[in-house]
Amino acid sequence: MPVTTPAAPAAVPPSDTALPQDFGALARQDPEIAGILQEEVLRQSSTLQLIAAENFSSPAVFAALGSPLANKYAEGYPGARHHGGCEQADEAERVAVRRAMSLFGAEHANVQPHSGSSAVLAAYAALLRPGDTVLAMGLPYGGHLTHGAPGNFSGRWFDFTGYGVDPDSGLIDYAQVRALARARRPKAIVCGSISYPRHPDYETFRDIADEVGAYLIADAAHPMGLIAGGAAPSPVPYADVVCATTHKVLRGPRGGMILCGAELAERLDRAVFPFTQGGAQMHTVAAKAVAFGEAATPAFALYAHQVVAHARVLAAGLEAEGFEITTGGTDTHIVVADPGPLGVDGRTARERLVAAGMVLDTCALPYGDARGIRLGTAAVTTQGMDESDMARIAALFGAAVRDGADAERLRAEVRQLTERNPPYPG
Repeated sequence: MPVTTPAAPAAVPPSDTALPQDFGALARQDPEIAGILQEEVLRQSSTLQLIAAENFSSPAVFAALGSPLANKYAEGYPGARHHGGCEQADEAERVAVRRAMSLFGAEHANVQPHSGSSAVLAAYAALLRPGDTVLAMGLPYGGHLTHGAPGNFSGRWFDFTGYGVDPDSGLIDYAQVRALARARRPKAIVCGSISYPRHPDYETFRDIADEVGAYLIADAAHPMGLIAGGAAPSPVPYADVVCATTHKVLRGPRGGMILCGAELAERLDRAVFPFTQGGAQMHTVAAKAVAFGEAATPAFALYAHQVVAHARVLAAGLEAEGFEITTGGTDTHIVVADPGPLGVDGRTARERLVAAGMVLDTCALPYGDARGIRLGTAAVTTQGMDESDMARIAALFGAAVRDGADAERLRAEVRQLTERNPPYPG
């Protein structure tokens, strides 16, 4: 059923200033790369960015990414580096760690992982041994590659069993999770997904893990920004280890992080360095610190709640256009829709939407081989779009999927939306 939400205030963009990038100097030295970057700016500013894992970082985050810390080698941790000259690198990492711990209420944070997958790899390295049994959401139901995909390190090194969702509701079947845990006695249980639009029941996962003596690992890459803004429940009080990314809704640089209790801190740190990574990317660590600082503000809390409100409006609008919405709606920034009722499959729908200027992903749909479309509202909310814009986007979706031949007219309407709401004003 359509979900109604109260009107939200205007969205809060990451900054009220333009992105401070001038490609003039680069164009003189390397016109080929400068041209590519200019085209990417045009693509991002003239089309709708609806990939659930993407967002627009602030100019302050970009300033840190382009800082002199990009030159610094800093293997190790603050106060115990393998290279000299790390005084400022140490301070930047201490700030990032302190801000992450405060933002998420964690006893320990490691901000060095290069990605969410790197964070998950380190968590497995700290807690598991090759061949151990792990229970995680099955890939057909929204599990990530690091949750046991055969071609991934997780599927090659560990014995994964996948849990699924109820075929009628599309919600996680916790009775099945408990039964599989009792039967398989896993060393670890992973909760988290790339396309499940509802909040996991962390308390129930903790209870199941305790019953079978398993570690609980929360892969919170997608909801971490919502958690920071108070728009989603936190796994920190329940999970032994929380793995996450610092981009997506959190709006920071591309990278990962790990949160855990004090008793696992040393094991997790050693699993990141020296076991799975070498030198930290200190410019990225500094940019993570900037993002954590931004996420601790009231403006970001407002933004996080708007992201969810916009996703609910978009889901209701897509349902009205004839799409079938997985789980009947969303609690997060993610909407998963089946275009099958409109007579096309997920890949065809994506192609028609991209042609009309709307960029998004396909994803597996529970039960069967069909693929749906996965979209998110983080980036368009960052741009300052409101609920009326979400309703308009839903109408554009319906028109594009039903009639792919009308792409040019729809693309012009998309450009009108982005011109009114540029990612970086000015």
